[in-house]
Amino acid sequence: MNLLGDLSFQKLQAGVQAANTRQRVMADNISNADTPYFKRSEVSFEELLQQQMDGDVTPLRGKVTNSRHFQIGPVNSIPDATVIKDGYSVMNNNMNNVDIDREMSLMAENQLRYNTYIQEINDRIKMMRTAVEGR
Repeated sequence: MNLLGDLSFQKLQAGVQAANTRQRVMADNISNADTPYFKRSEVSFEELLQQQMDGDVTPLRGKVTNSRHFQIGPVNSIPDATVIKDGYSVMNNNMNNVDIDREMSLMAENQLRYNTYIQEINDRIKMMRTAVEGR
């Protein structure tokens, strides 16, 4: 029995992984703020997940009792975080497009998002532990 393997828990795990990737990308952007011709990158995950959730999905889904069965209906897959390079804009005279103030505010937003994901995961684990232990 996979207590923590449901789709919502997997979305939270993917969100944490996306926040980790976003942190690395923003750290790379900040460290190259003075590098000539450096182009900043950003991570897209929440937008991709929202697009998938807003999609036209059939409410009926076939039950799979064997791993060799075909999937019938919508397949609940979670998109991977995508790193996108902004190669067109220019911020400085050295053709660099990193705005250090914007990167720092995005980093603070990412930290809040990461903390929210971790708190939600901890709450779900705590609920499962309570259900299993019966307290």
